[in-house]
Amino acid sequence: MPNTQAETAKKAKAKSAGKTEATKKAGSKPNALQQPLKPSAELAEVIGAGTFPRGEVVSKVWEYIKANNLQNPENRREILADDKLRKVFGKDKVTMFEMNKHLAQHLV
Repeated sequence: MPNTQAETAKKAKAKSAGKTEATKKAGSKPNALQQPLKPSAELAEVIGAGTFPRGEVVSKVWEYIKANNLQNPENRREILADDKLRKVFGKDKVTMFEMNKHLAQHLV
C-alpha cells in the first residue's frame, strides 16, 4: 500500500530529528564562528583583552567605530581609522567588506 504524503513527511521529519540529536550528543565541537579566539595586542586595545568568538569581535569593533564616529560621512561603507584601528588595519581607510580580512590577521 503506498504511503500518503503526510506519512512520508512524518518519517522524514523523524529521521532528520534523530540526526541532529545524535550530532549534539556526540560532543561535536562548536563551529568556527563560535570558537573563542585571542586578539593580538593591537586589536585588544580596541575590543579589550580576553577571548571572544569571531562574531563578538566584529560586533565590538563596530561598537568602537560607531562610538568614535569613524564611518566616512560621505560613504558609510568606508571606515576612517584612528590611531588604534590604523595598527589593526595597516592603513588609514578600509571598506566594511575588507575589515574582516584585516581582523582575521589579528586573531589566534
